Amino acid sequence: MISALELSANAVTTASIILAGRNSVHTWWTGIIGSILFALVFGQALLYADVLLQLFFIVTSIMGWWQWLKGRNGAALPISRAGKASYLWSVPVGLLATLGYGALLYFWTKAYAPFVDSAVLVFSIIAQILLMQRRMETWVFWLLVNTIAVPLYASRELYLTAFLYAFYWINAIVSWMAWRKNLNSDQAIAFIVAAK
Repeated sequence: MISALELSANAVTTASIILAGRNSVHTWWTGIIGSILFALVFGQALLYADVLLQLFFIVTSIMGWWQWLKGRNGAALPISRAGKASYLWSVPVGLLATLGYGALLYFWTKAYAPFVDSAVLVFSIIAQILLMQRRMETWVFWLLVNTIAVPLYASRELYLTAFLYAFYWINAIVSWMAWRKNLNSDQAIAFIVAAK
């Protein structure tokens, strides 16, 4: 049965995720509220890595809000690419961190699916850092996170959350395309300005 808490957490977080895909700075304050609510939901479901993740989201949402508004040299931060090198370090480090944190949860807690839960945690951290920097690659990592999270949350009978993470998967694809279009138009404008 869906609790009022889970319903509220999903409603606010869905708004935040849609705002992120639309490149809106309002993604950050709505994300803070959604993360507080989800920390409570995941605590009740014994998904401890996800509780820790929500605390990380609260802190990084404050930082991301500032970065998007003030960016570099006091100007709004533009969408950019992190580059192929970001994959070369982030994926192996992400896998090692998943194994390490999963092992801690496995041996020291009663966490449910500690390694899968840890994968959601670790790759969400990578995706969030890229989102804070307005990097295109954030959407690749959000696709990965959503793919892992849907069956995990369904297995804990968080059906609404699982359904919405499936929606977030679609949103990540749409957002990726929208950010790419925005990036390409920003680059074209910068080229025209530089040519003058």
